[in-house]
Amino acid sequence: MSIIWTIIIGFVVGVIAKFIMPGRNEPSGFVLTTILGIIGAFVASYVGQAIGLYGANEGAGFIGAVIGAIAVLAVWGMFAKRA
Repeated sequence: MSIIWTIIIGFVVGVIAKFIMPGRNEPSGFVLTTILGIIGAFVASYVGQAIGLYGANEGAGFIGAVIGAIAVLAVWGMFAKRA
């Protein structure tokens, strides 16, 4: 059941991040939006643990995951091929 929740929360986080930071070259579709949200949560957890916001076994919260997904979108926008 936790995998299903991860997918659902990842999708919601991805949608919110794409709503906050829209762009032409962003990944689209259900799968890529979900992956964006999940990667955003991992990025937020890793950075939060590196700077001491989270403990060794703690993950980022919902807001942290959204911020991480926005950061992933910003990096994506810098490296994505301009159309």
